[in-house]
Amino acid sequence: MVKAASKRLVPVAAEYETVEERVMIKPESKKITTVPAEYETVTEQVLVSAESKKITEVPAVYENVTESYEVEPAYTKIDVLQPTYVTETERVEVKPASTKWVKKRADANCLSANPDDCLVWCLVETPAEYEVITKRVNKGCDGSGVADAGCTKTTEVPAKMGTRQVRKVKTPATTKEEVIPAKYKTMTVRKVKTPAKTVETVIPAEYSTVKKQVLKTPATVREEEVPAEYTTVSKKVVKTPATFREEAIPAEYKAVTTRVLKTAATTRTEDIPAEYATVTKRKLVKPGGFTEWREILCAEKVTGYTVRQIQSALIKAGYNPGPVDNIMGSRTKAALVKFQKDNGLPTGQLDFETLKKLGVNY
Repeated sequence: MVKAASKRLVPVAAEYETVEERVMIKPESKKITTVPAEYETVTEQVLVSAESKKITEVPAVYENVTESYEVEPAYTKIDVLQPTYVTETERVEVKPASTKWVKKRADANCLSANPDDCLVWCLVETPAEYEVITKRVNKGCDGSGVADAGCTKTTEVPAKMGTRQVRKVKTPATTKEEVIPAKYKTMTVRKVKTPAKTVETVIPAEYSTVKKQVLKTPATVREEEVPAEYTTVSKKVVKTPATFREEAIPAEYKAVTTRVLKTAATTRTEDIPAEYATVTKRKLVKPGGFTEWREILCAEKVTGYTVRQIQSALIKAGYNPGPVDNIMGSRTKAALVKFQKDNGLPTGQLDFETLKKLGVNY
């Protein structure tokens, strides 16, 4: 055997194919065209002078009549009489009766040698003291003996009446209302028949078909069996092995050249890089902006009640417009703009679409 059987790795080249790809040249866009308003000439009646009312004053009618009047009003006359006085004598208690403790000598038969032992405390009553006084007592005027009784005399004096001539209203003043009809004038005016509007036209995207080479099968390595190599050589081999005898006969050799394995076969892997082609194509990064008409709520219609509805709706939707105070403040505006951005709505105005999304009545 000259060379032992082995394996080797054979690189298999990658396969490529040409394919067609549809590439966008120009993205879809919109074109907004303004259609002007159409006008027409019409004849109509114009109010020159509105209907009015003329009020005429009708003076009052007077008459002379005789009537009685009060010359002097009725009154009550009160006469005060002098009461009768009587002199009476009365005994009046000046000092009430009382008691007090007084130390006195006891029984004269006290046998104690000590004189102090014969003294006792006695409760002594002190009689009341009186004084006689004289006074004048009011007995009244009617003999009842009650002070000032019957000393006032009341007399009812009737009113004094008289007659006089007076001028009275017979028929009160009134007003007479007269309706003045409105005045009209026939005029020819130019009016809008069809209001101006905008028409939006969608311009489709443009595409182009390009050819490019793409990788069909990537490069690989195939393993192949390498068969062993053999060659026929002539060599002398021992038929009968040498033996020992008394005389040693050296063996005879012949030099032959043989091919031996110096380095075993190995596998070496080489990376064949893929091949790429640069293709230039247009990619939509950001859609083009456009302007369109939106119907918004006029400033004079934005009332405190409307703002209150907006603030309540924003709070309900999870936004913070600040206090519900009927004022379109900075916090309310910021919350409204954030709501419009989050919902893909036009920003910066109170348009009908935003109000409808919030559920606000306008």
